[in-house]
Amino acid sequence: RGGLVGGRWVETAAAFPVQDPASGEELGRVSDCGAAEARAAVRAAHEAGAAWGRLPAKERSARLRRWYELMMENKEELARIITAENGKPLKEAQGEIVYSASFLEWFAEEARRIYGDVIPASAKDRRVLVLKQPVGVAAIITPWNFPSAMITRKVGAALAAGCTVVVKPAEDTPLSALALGELANQAGIPAGVYNVVPCSRQQTAAVGEVLCTDPLVSKISFTGSTATGKILLKHAAGTVKRVSMELGGHAPFIVFDSANVDRAVAGALASKYRNSGQTCVCTNRFLVQKGIHDEFVEKFAKAIEKELHVGNGFDAKTTQGPLINEKAVEKVEKHIKDAVSQGASIVTGGKRHSLGKNFFEPTLLSNVTTKMLCTQEETFGPLAPVIRFETEAEAVAIANAANVGLAGYFYSQDPAQIWRVAEQLEVGMVGVNEGIISSVECPFGGVKESGLGREGSKYGIDEYLEIKYVCLGGL
Repeated sequence: RGGLVGGRWVETAAAFPVQDPASGEELGRVSDCGAAEARAAVRAAHEAGAAWGRLPAKERSARLRRWYELMMENKEELARIITAENGKPLKEAQGEIVYSASFLEWFAEEARRIYGDVIPASAKDRRVLVLKQPVGVAAIITPWNFPSAMITRKVGAALAAGCTVVVKPAEDTPLSALALGELANQAGIPAGVYNVVPCSRQQTAAVGEVLCTDPLVSKISFTGSTATGKILLKHAAGTVKRVSMELGGHAPFIVFDSANVDRAVAGALASKYRNSGQTCVCTNRFLVQKGIHDEFVEKFAKAIEKELHVGNGFDAKTTQGPLINEKAVEKVEKHIKDAVSQGASIVTGGKRHSLGKNFFEPTLLSNVTTKMLCTQEETFGPLAPVIRFETEAEAVAIANAANVGLAGYFYSQDPAQIWRVAEQLEVGMVGVNEGIISSVECPFGGVKESGLGREGSKYGIDEYLEIKYVCLGGL
């Protein structure tokens, strides 16, 4: 429960509590790292960087592969840690660990495919080469909603490229990051290559500022809110650091008249209510064409009432765990109250669940308009607002009105419409007749104020590489 700096577990004078969002009980206390520990971690990463970057790619690959294997060997325990500190159902947590480990497996393989180029020279006595080299120390700042996968998706790419990292996990869910650190040590990841500086909310600003301004840090990768991302960008500008930002979303889910309604309902259920609606790519606005609107709403409500079960994440029947904290619940309540005051109707749900203060009923609203808060900002909770629309152009315009663009979904069986809408949606990722789109092989990221760069896929490792041009003359 200490920080991990230079391969050593570091205890601090102060500690902060990690709580079970389902019961409110304290799971334990974790070292509250501050600016001093953050600077020490950066120095440790910097000192380890030269040796790690010079290791043959095959050796880096083998260490990442071993880390992956250890995650899979310990997946049940790792999943229980996630459910304890995050609250998501154990089945979802188990899925996250497999997904999380897959990034270490993927980038272990990509480590051996960092290719340079030989460019035909314009003069006979020259040869022109392009090398790809690690950027250096990477600061990794991650959220609480996927406390394991958001780390490995970044760290796997960074370590494969030859970079070293300092991870600052979310204050709500530091235990997963520390568990990954223990397995990294067991996998033979050298001291200083993977460092973790957990901290309380009170220390977050100081630690974040060190990671974003220290000249030894060359790269920042952040997943979180757009507002926080803008603050980090300002800090990073002072030393012109490389940045990757996966920021807030406001995903539209469009159901056209030509859609298979039953498949659209199944996709809507998966897209909206995974992790109780607490994902950056979960649907925030449902747009349903007038011809099938009533049928969709009726079937969606029945599916919610039949298939979703609110409960403690360790209960096998649970599909909907608690929200991360009471502040998250209050935001859902605020959005519902605003919508209802402007004429929206509660089809199902609409209030806190009797299980406890962090539990909320899966909620479906109809008669929703674009003037309501729930369609103007991300709810990050189990609320599904449905807007009726008439034409394709109207739906695309509503979908694109947001200043963010991470993911978007739509259901249609019209091939021409599929091409048109997929190309017109202003998002980084599109699900066509599919509600779950995340995959290790595919580039994850957004446009507009949803971020910069891509994670996962063959493109993810490029975020941690510099291109160096070498001209050999006098030949």
